[in-house]
Amino acid sequence: MSVRHRVSLFALVVLLPLAQAAFAQTPTIDYVVSAPHPEQRWLQVDVRFPARAGTPLDVRMARSSPGRYATHEFGKNVYLFEARGAGEAVLPLEQVAPAHWRVTPTDGVVRVRYRLFADHIDGTYSAVDGTHAHLNAPATFVWAPALPEIPITVRFVQPPGRNWRVSTQLFPTDDPLAFTAPNLQYLMDSPVEFSAHAVREFTVAYPGGGTPARIRLAVHHLGTEAQLDAYAATVETIVREQAAIFGTLPTFDGGTYTFLMDYLPWADGDGMEHRNSTVCTAAASLADGMARVAGTASHEFFHAWNVERIRPASLEPFDFSQANMSGELWLAEGFTSYYGSLAMIRAGIVAQDRGVAQLAMFAGSVMRAPGAQFRSAVDMSRLAPYVDAAQAVDPTNWENTYVSYYTYGAAIGLGLDLTLRERSGGTVTLDDYMRTLWKTHGVPGGKAPGYVSRPYTLKDAEAALATVSGDAAFAADFFRRHVLGTEPLPFRRLFAAAGYTLRERETPPTLGMLGLTAQQGRIVVTNNTVATSAVYKAGVGRGDTILTLNGTAVTQAGDWERILSTLTPGTEVELVFESRGEKKTARVTVKSNDRVEAVPMPERTPQQEALRAGWLASRAK
Repeated sequence: MSVRHRVSLFALVVLLPLAQAAFAQTPTIDYVVSAPHPEQRWLQVDVRFPARAGTPLDVRMARSSPGRYATHEFGKNVYLFEARGAGEAVLPLEQVAPAHWRVTPTDGVVRVRYRLFADHIDGTYSAVDGTHAHLNAPATFVWAPALPEIPITVRFVQPPGRNWRVSTQLFPTDDPLAFTAPNLQYLMDSPVEFSAHAVREFTVAYPGGGTPARIRLAVHHLGTEAQLDAYAATVETIVREQAAIFGTLPTFDGGTYTFLMDYLPWADGDGMEHRNSTVCTAAASLADGMARVAGTASHEFFHAWNVERIRPASLEPFDFSQANMSGELWLAEGFTSYYGSLAMIRAGIVAQDRGVAQLAMFAGSVMRAPGAQFRSAVDMSRLAPYVDAAQAVDPTNWENTYVSYYTYGAAIGLGLDLTLRERSGGTVTLDDYMRTLWKTHGVPGGKAPGYVSRPYTLKDAEAALATVSGDAAFAADFFRRHVLGTEPLPFRRLFAAAGYTLRERETPPTLGMLGLTAQQGRIVVTNNTVATSAVYKAGVGRGDTILTLNGTAVTQAGDWERILSTLTPGTEVELVFESRGEKKTARVTVKSNDRVEAVPMPERTPQQEALRAGWLASRAK
C-alpha cells in the first residue's frame, strides 16, 4: 500500500476487488495488512465490516488470546484509529473503553483503519521488522462482537522491496497473499508468519487408511539448510510418536498442520498451540539448541489433540474480551507437558535414563513445593489469569503459595501413568486414558472448522478414568485425593516399580534459594524466601539486607556462595541481616540441597524391566 499518511480508505477498492464484488452477494469482513515501513515496527490494518445504517457497530481489540489465560490488553499498541463509510465522510466514533470503539454507520459498510505497533516475537504478541511480520491474530485484528459468524478474508501486502511468503492455518485462495476464515473464532486462532522463511514438509498417513496429513514447518531462522533438514526429521519422529499414542492424527482442517517457527536471537522463548498450527519461538539456533526447541515443538503438537480437540468446557467458546478461567489446565497443559517430554524419550531424541531424570523433576517440584499444601491442581489451574504472563506491580508470594499447573499436572500425569501400569501389570496405561478422552470428547463430529465434539468437565475426566481402569471407586478416590485434594502421589514407590530410585540429590551447601543483588553498597534479597528453607525460618524476606554469614561480611556479589562453600552440611552458623531498618541475628543450619533425582537401579527384576519398557519404548511403527 502507498506510504502516504492520508491515503483514502478506498484504497481497499484496489486491493480487494474480488472480495468487494462478493460482498454485494454474501457479506464478508475483509482485512488488509500492510507494512509500509517494517523497520519502524508498525503495521497498517484496514478492515471492512458489513453494517446497517443508523445501527451502531461496536469494534474491539482483544484482551485475551487462545492458549493464554490472562488479559494482555492488545489495544495499547493501536493508534491513528479512524472509521469511514462508503464515502470519504468520517463516521461518528465513540471510544467506549480503552480498546472498544462504537461506530455509527450511515450506509451498509464501516471501514476501519488503524496502525499497530508490534515488536515482540512470541506466541502471544505480534512483531514486524525488516525481516518478517509475525502476527498473532488477537494482537493484530480488531473485531466486531456482533458479527461472530460472518466469513472473513485477509490479504497481505508485500512491504516495499520484499518478496515474502505467508504461512498460516487460514485457508488459502488462488492468490498467495489472500486467505479466508469461516468465522471470528477461527481467525483469532490463526497466527501468521509473513517473511522469506524456509519450508519443509512431510506427510503422515492415518492408520487404517484415510487421507494423509501434510505437516509443514515454516521456519524463520539464521541457520543452514542442512540444520533445518535435520530438525525437520527430528520433528517428524515426534509427530509419528505422538500419533501412535492415539492411533491416529486429528483431522486437520484443510488436511494440513503448520509449525510456525521463529528461532532468532531477538525472539522470546515461547510455544503456543492452535487448532491446525502452533507458534514456536526461541532465542536459539538450530546449531546449538535443537533438542531444546524440539521439546517445545513436542509439547505444542500434543495440543493438537489435548486442548484443541479434547477441550475443557470452561474454555469453549473462548472469550476474547476477558481472562478465561479453567479448572482443567492441570490436564490440558500439565498432561501435555508430561507427554511432550515422554514423546522425546520414546522417539529416541532423549536417552531413556536422562529422560526419566527429567520426568522426575516434575515429581520433585511438587513434592518440595510449599504451595502444594495450600491448593489443589484444580485450584492452581484457576490461578492462570494471574500467572500466565500476567503482570502486576504489587509483589506476590507465589514461591510459597503456587505451583505451576504445567508442573503440577505433569506430575499427576506421570503419577497416574505409573499407577495404572503398576496396578494392571502394564496392561492399562495413561495412553489408554488419553485415547478414551479422544474417542469420547475429541473425535470431530463432522461439522464446520473449529467445531469441538463434546467439551469435557472435571466429572467427565473422572468418568474416563473409571472407564479405563474398570474401577469407578479408584477413579473417584484418585480425583478426590490428588486432583481436587492436595495429597501427594507415592512417587518413590511408583518409580521403584519401573526400576528407578527416587532420592534426594546432594548439591553444594545451602540455606535455601536466595536471590541477591548489590544495591548502593548493600547485598539485598530480591526474592521471597521459600517456607521450607533455613533463611525463611530465620525471618529473611524480600528486600532485606544480608550483613554477615558465619562471622564474615557479605559485601559483594559471590560472597554468599563463597562462604557457604566452606561450610559443612549440618553445621549451625550465625546469620546477621537487616529487615525494615532493624538489625537481626539468627542461628541457621546448613543443609545439602534436597532436590529430587531419579537414578536407575543397578539390577532390575523382570517385572521392573517390563514396566520400564512398556513406559518408555517407542510406539511408532
